[in-house]
Amino acid sequence: MTPTHESKTRILDASLKVFRAKGYTATRIEDICAEAGLTKGSFFHHFRSKEELAVAAAQYWSAITGELFRGASYHRHEDPLDRLLAYIDFRAALVQGQPAEFTCLAGTLVQETFDTCPPIRDACEQSISGHAGEVAKIVAEAKARYVPDAPWSAESLALYTQAVLQGAFILAKARGGPEVAIECITHLRRYLELLFHKPK
Repeated sequence: MTPTHESKTRILDASLKVFRAKGYTATRIEDICAEAGLTKGSFFHHFRSKEELAVAAAQYWSAITGELFRGASYHRHEDPLDRLLAYIDFRAALVQGQPAEFTCLAGTLVQETFDTCPPIRDACEQSISGHAGEVAKIVAEAKARYVPDAPWSAESLALYTQAVLQGAFILAKARGGPEVAIECITHLRRYLELLFHKPK
């Protein structure tokens, strides 16, 4: 989803910031408008409700993070295992600043809305699983080269990487800083090295 109207883009950019900082329930339309520097009239010109905005925000998040990951340097590695480990390193490098600056919008929204708002839940699931699907392509190549007879699937391992990342973000929120998230991602890297029998 790529908005073409400048004010709509401003609202979506503001929603990424405010939803990640305050959560879905605590965020008011007024908060989004204040962050975007726009009126409520402008908001309602583009969105009928906060729920509709949240669905659009999850889709927008997928689009902009998708571009980020597609252009990331880990793709330059020819060896798929090196590519996978470099992906993990890239995720660790993104963990900087306060939790609201590096945590996942989809993970934040779905924690609050999974049982109360199916459209938001589904948009978040598509975002998280869509990215996991891209990671699974790398995992499948690495599995075929290094551990072709392993009993696990590329899809399940890709989802596991996302589960660790989302859990790391929750711990970072609980502790108010990035250090614990980086530690968790470092452990994930060690686990992958062991799983693929990568020598030190």
